[in-house]
Formats: sequence, C-alpha cells, structure tokens
Amino acid sequence: MLSVLSRIIDIAMAALGALIAAGLHEGRFVWLNDMETIAVAFNSVLVIVFFPSLGIYQSWRGKPVRELLWRVGIGWLIVEGTGILMSFSAHRAEELSRLWLAYWAVATIALLLVTKTLVYAILRQLRREGFNQKAVAVVSGRQYGQFLVEQMQKRPDAGFSPVCVFDEEASVNGGGVAAMVAGVPLEHDFAKLTDLVKSRAIRELWLALPISQERTIHKMVTEFKHDFVNIRFIPDVRSLSLFNHAVVDLLGVPAINLAASPITDVRILPKFVFDRLFALCALTALSPVMVVIAAMVKLSSPGPVFFRQKRKGLDGNEFEIYKFRSMKVHAEKAGTVTQATKNDTRVTTVGRFLRRTSLDELPQFINVLKGEMSVVGPRPHALQHDDIYKDLVRGYMHRYRIKPGITGWAQINGYRGETDRVEKMMGRVKLDLYYMQHWTFWLDIKIVVLTLWKGFAGSNAY
Repeated sequence: MLSVLSRIIDIAMAALGALIAAGLHEGRFVWLNDMETIAVAFNSVLVIVFFPSLGIYQSWRGKPVRELLWRVGIGWLIVEGTGILMSFSAHRAEELSRLWLAYWAVATIALLLVTKTLVYAILRQLRREGFNQKAVAVVSGRQYGQFLVEQMQKRPDAGFSPVCVFDEEASVNGGGVAAMVAGVPLEHDFAKLTDLVKSRAIRELWLALPISQERTIHKMVTEFKHDFVNIRFIPDVRSLSLFNHAVVDLLGVPAINLAASPITDVRILPKFVFDRLFALCALTALSPVMVVIAAMVKLSSPGPVFFRQKRKGLDGNEFEIYKFRSMKVHAEKAGTVTQATKNDTRVTTVGRFLRRTSLDELPQFINVLKGEMSVVGPRPHALQHDDIYKDLVRGYMHRYRIKPGITGWAQINGYRGETDRVEKMMGRVKLDLYYMQHWTFWLDIKIVVLTLWKGFAGSNAY
C-alpha cells in the first residue's frame, strides 16, 4: 500500500514541478502546453519504470534517509534525460524550452526530496509511538542475540520490535521461570518458534549465526519456506572482523569486508580537501617559526635539521616521515629503534623543548601536503615497533587501513610519548580503532579543535 502511495506522490510531484517550471518560465501562472503535457505523461511512465529498479520503493525501515534522497535525485535526472533523448529521436525537441526543462529538473528534484524526507520523518515518528512495528525473532547465541535486541530497542524509529531470542543450546532456568535476554524471552523449543511464525506473531526472522552453522540456517529456511515471514541472514563474524562492515556489491555478488578500510567511499573527499588546505595554510603561517627552529636545531648539535625515518602509511605503503631533529646524531643497532625516555642523554636541550611542545612534528605538514599523511589519524610508529606489536596487540595493523595522522583521537585522550608497556599500546590502538569505526569529517574537526585547545605539550612527551 505504501509503495503504491509513494508512486502516486512521485508522479504528482513531477506534474507539480512541471507547473512550477512553466510559471517560472513565463513569469506568471500558466497551464502546460500540449508538448509539455505529453512530456509529463511520458516521464510519469518512466518514473514507474526506473524508480523501482533503483530501489526507491523498497522498505527503508532502519536505513539512512540520505541514501534514499541520493537515489531519488539521480533517478529523476535519469528519467528527464531519457525523456529528452526520446523527444530528440521523435524530432520534437524544438517544441520544448530548454529553460523550462532546467526549471522542471530543479523543481521536481526539490519537491521529491522534500516529500520523501517528510514521509520518512512521519513514519519514524509513528514507529517511535509504537505504530507500524514489525515483530522480530532473533535466532542466535545469547550474547549476539542480546546485542541485536538492544540495537532494536535503541532505535524504535526503525520499526523493529523484538519478540524473542531463539537458541536451541540455551539452558532452561529452574522453577519454570522463563529466561530473558534484554527484556525479551529466550526460547529453546523449536516447536514454540514454529507456532509463533505460523500464527503470524512474527514478521521477521533474523538468523544471526556464524557461517559455520549452515545446518541451522538451512533448517530455518526449509521449515518456513511456505510462511510469509521475512528471513534475513545476519552473519556473526565478530571473531573475524574488527569493524561492522556493511555488505558491499563486488562484481554483482554480495561480499562482506572482513578486513578493509572503513572509510574509502565518497565521504573521504572533505577529509582529502581539508588535509591539503590545512597543511598549506599551516606551512605558510608557520614558516617563520620553522626557520627559527631549523636554525636552533642546527646550532644545538652537529647533524641535519630534519630527522627522517621510514614509517607505514595507508595500506602499509612505506613513506619517509619528517621531524625536526631533537637528538644528537647516534648509531642504533641494526633492526632496533630505542624510544626516547625521561632524561634521555641523547636528547638535546633544544630537542627536549621541541618534543615537549610537539614542535618537532611541524615538518609532518609536508607529509600531509604530499598525501602521505592526514592531519588527523592514527599515529604511525617505527617499522621495528610495528614488527613487535603486530602480534601482541589485536588490531594493531588495522590502524594502517587509513592514512596516519599528525594528531588523533588517542593523542587528545592522553596517549602521547613513549609506549614502554604493551598496555599503553593496547590503549592507544583501542582509541585508534574507535576513531576508525566512528569517523566523520566533523570528528576530525573536533579533534583538531581539541588539539589546539589543549595544546601540544604533555607531561609524557619527552
């Protein structure tokens, strides 16, 4: 019913958009001429043909509205473009004003986006009030089942209402008391689950199981193949993946990214632009300061102004990181890198000040300008430290799935300087992975502001 209503609304918005376009074109309200009326009728048919293929009329319950709006905008451009091509092939294009077509495109897209947003918002509000809910049974282990139930309870606007968690291996409580998971019953009797499905008390059956439980999955699909219940497979891959990756389309085949960058889509464009502009502005504004620091470094001890060291960048590609040299030139044993410690005799007087204030990091804006680093991201470590920690700290190497940064979520939360214990590195990695999972452009801005607000100095930077 909602799908049919959506089609009617979309066609009405296309017609209204055409009228608005005609009014803008003529400077007053006018009815459509014959050719414009034919164009509206033809494009209305194309809406019915193209919009469903773009998934516009599928259920958007629990999905982000921005993706729907994106598809609607692209869909109308395809519809109008197809209509224009057809008018050319029929040798009737000269009867349609190009300005009217442009007005029509803009007006219709605006109307479609507004109506879709309003309908989406109204449905969300109704679901918050307890209407338009779909009863869900989760077939899963207790722990993962509790996670999914809690997710549904946190998002009532998505329109999913948990009825029970089914786990055949669940133990039965004594005294006839039903076991509960996040406030919903925990069932272990398959006959009870079958009764619920066949009585239509359940509209959604979520199979949240490890891929290894193929028999259980097959059993569920076979048992309920004649019942009108939506069966969805939500593979439990927590033991394999560090991130909650969505299913992606790979050569027309659904695939789950178990180990891949969580922010590789078009959302990264603002970060790309911000990095270059910020680095350019920082280098320009700080160039007098950097010249003074370079002179101080050169006078403090013999050796080069810059310290250069190989680090891993995006997807493990190595690059040479730049810092102002803060130590006396010295030789390390092959394959080892000794971190600076408190009162380290290798650190010069100027270098100690630079390290405590993080001014030694300023040349890394050159790395950002070259595209090797980002302003915000996980801090890169020496290659020798990577070799040590990659097997000691879970998720350590996943940090290199995005560009390393000059500052990061871990740094503003106190993880700076020496990592002399594995526990320190574990804490740093945990915060880096949190940043990667929850990344937005505005989180980057927040980290930059907090870095400037708190300052670069720290008691554990030496």
